[in-house]
Amino acid sequence: MSVPNSSAAPSLVVGFDLDMTLIDSRPGIAEVLEVLAAELGVVLPVAEMTARLGPPLDLMLEPHLPAEAIGPAVDRFRALYPERAVRSVPSLPGAAAALAAVRAHAGRVVVVTGKHTPNARLHVEHLALDVDVVEGRVWGVGKADVLRREGASIYVGDHVHDVEGALAAGATSVSVLSGGATREELLAAGTHVVLDDLDQFAPWLEEHLLEQRTAALEADLRERGSLLVAYSGGADSALLLAAAARALGPERVVAATGYSHALPQIERDPARTFAEALGVRVLTPPTHEMEREGYRANAGDRCFFCKAELLDTLVPLAAEHGLAHVATGTNADDVVAGFRPGIRAAAERGALTPLADAGLTKAQVRELSRRWALPTWDKPAAACLSSRVAYGIEVTPHRLARVERAEGAVRELLAGAGVAVRDLRVRDLGGGPGEEHARVEVDAGLLRGPLGEGRALVDELCAAVRRTGFATAELSRRGFRSGSMNELLDEPERWR
Repeated sequence: MSVPNSSAAPSLVVGFDLDMTLIDSRPGIAEVLEVLAAELGVVLPVAEMTARLGPPLDLMLEPHLPAEAIGPAVDRFRALYPERAVRSVPSLPGAAAALAAVRAHAGRVVVVTGKHTPNARLHVEHLALDVDVVEGRVWGVGKADVLRREGASIYVGDHVHDVEGALAAGATSVSVLSGGATREELLAAGTHVVLDDLDQFAPWLEEHLLEQRTAALEADLRERGSLLVAYSGGADSALLLAAAARALGPERVVAATGYSHALPQIERDPARTFAEALGVRVLTPPTHEMEREGYRANAGDRCFFCKAELLDTLVPLAAEHGLAHVATGTNADDVVAGFRPGIRAAAERGALTPLADAGLTKAQVRELSRRWALPTWDKPAAACLSSRVAYGIEVTPHRLARVERAEGAVRELLAGAGVAVRDLRVRDLGGGPGEEHARVEVDAGLLRGPLGEGRALVDELCAAVRRTGFATAELSRRGFRSGSMNELLDEPERWR
């Protein structure tokens, strides 16, 4: 198997103009121009000069002052500006939401403006705009150097010269109609997108990134030739399998699901049915995690040994079937989630991560799955049964089977009571012989409803769990929390 593409998806960097894009600086600039005109003893057409902000101040003053007076006038304007123009200038509607939309994708924000840099920073600080970099005194195509240096793929502005800067940088030009330029002027300048205001930026960004990342995923897969997908039946690996079948053709894709004590029986048939519906071959090789001491010991790195066993099984299987690569459904959120030893094990064995490489987040995986009408688009997370066993307690086939029986019993009880449960975990917290304790986690909303209105159903639930072999059982009042066992690594006494 060849070495995977090690380049991660590029991080998102979005550039914004300042005047009339993020802030309505007209009142402040107008006040300073009036004071400047009075000091110089000239008449400046302030309303006209502030109607369409964009060019640098020296160009704005050029028609109205002798050449030798422009430099000193600019210096005086900048000196007057902090006291006269900062406090009165508001952010434009949608500005904070636009910056938050970038942050939601772990992106960086760069302000690139023609304004004097110290004054631009005063506005950013006064309005508490969530910005990483402020670069001033650049305009038009001159903005391209900054955008390229910072790695910006999108530049948002309100002026035709902002469009010039974006295009020169090879960035997507997004224009807003808040600065006086018309839609027709901006389109004629070559902008890619025109928005009425920044309130429209967040939904545009969501759609843009989904389209961009989907295209990147499909392009990546097309180059792979053939693929074996480590397929669990969950939303991530299901989308990867569907995307691979689309990009390569189902005859060049194989779904491989490792069968072991850790894979719930309830997951197996639906996973096979989905894969077969795509027209891909399905392999179900046995995996032997239990033979790995590190897996049975169930320390914090248990997932490393589990994923190592899976990939050590799938890599030779791919070669046997003439498939060029093995890929997992790791998404972009997984990569930055912190404690994920399984990802390291897969990477060490050369597994591809096409979803993560394309930058697709969990939310985008679900949205793309919904658009493709995949039945897994809203499927709850279904971690392996071993994830239910508290760290430090040995993983055994008996424990896993008991957890699976307990979860089945709880689902059956709640269904009989007319209670729909989405996320459910029975956590094996261990204990001495005859004292083994289980904690049941269900959707938090149920704790404010059917399971919070009285003790009868809760008592029945705990009794059902005890009948599967646990000595004691309780219902967690905190509800289902993905990865809640990781909390016990730092706080072993905290069970509830």
